[in-house]
Amino acid sequence: MVHPITHANETSPFGTLTPEQFYAHHAVTHSADYITNPRGLKLFTQSWTPLPPTKIIGIICVVHGYTGESSWFVQLTSVHLAKAGFAVCAIDHQGHGFSEGLQLHIPDINPVVDDCISFFNSFRDKHAPSLPSFLYSESLGGAIALLITLRRDGAGKPYDGVVLNGAMCGISDKYKPPWPLEHFLSVAAALIPTWRVVPTRGSIPDVSFKVEWKRKLAMASPRRSVARPRASTAQELLRICREVQSKFPEVEIPFLIVHGGDDVVCDPSCAEDLYRRAASKDKTIKIYPGMWHQLIGEADADVELVFDDVVDWLKSRATSGGEPCP
Repeated sequence: MVHPITHANETSPFGTLTPEQFYAHHAVTHSADYITNPRGLKLFTQSWTPLPPTKIIGIICVVHGYTGESSWFVQLTSVHLAKAGFAVCAIDHQGHGFSEGLQLHIPDINPVVDDCISFFNSFRDKHAPSLPSFLYSESLGGAIALLITLRRDGAGKPYDGVVLNGAMCGISDKYKPPWPLEHFLSVAAALIPTWRVVPTRGSIPDVSFKVEWKRKLAMASPRRSVARPRASTAQELLRICREVQSKFPEVEIPFLIVHGGDDVVCDPSCAEDLYRRAASKDKTIKIYPGMWHQLIGEADADVELVFDDVVDWLKSRATSGGEPCP
């Protein structure tokens, strides 16, 4: 099954098609809505469902990464998963995509985890409780997904598995702010938390997308920013890595790790550490030599390799029955 990225171009994820033509071509339905979180922020949500005769065999809740959004590249992967027989939903985190909030500002990850749990549970409640449900995550979304699965209270029905694509289990030393600035983050975060003071070793698109036209497509999103991370956000990203790493032995959920071997944003050795230390009995790791942080940003043949692995893993763990499409 060919990933929809093949139909995109450097200015639009839909290529030469309108969004409506794109969804019709891939035989999926699409809906979008806003929810209001307890902090009064309007958050953008989307969902994709396969059209008949494809039956729904499971539910996938998608968690995007820092500077990401549920549209653009993540939408293409969501459509890909829907075509495989899954009802798929996604949410834009606060300050990301079409959601409200100070741009790219996450001083505390816990409210973001709460937002995901609330929306994902409401989406799962719309479908038969017998359907298995999974989390699909990218980059920072991987840390968020793990934190969702580790919640003991209020997280709803346990998930049947999680896919961790380039998961932020640890930020690579090749991308972290240079010493000694990293050690002054707490001071900057306390004094001026929203200050865009933190330099990184290259912009995220430049070091994430190997294929040039896909890098241009990433930059074509009107909602993407390459500004420096805010002080308190950078501090929180580093803290999240430490928290998640401390909880590796508590991870019991079935999981698939897919990670680029040459990822200079999220350290692949940390993903390997998760694989070794997790208590999960069903765990799989695939490190792809030479690939970068955004696996969708590789050459077409490599994209098919990675996402065939993802779809095969998900389908093999979904039920064989399925739910009729609406």
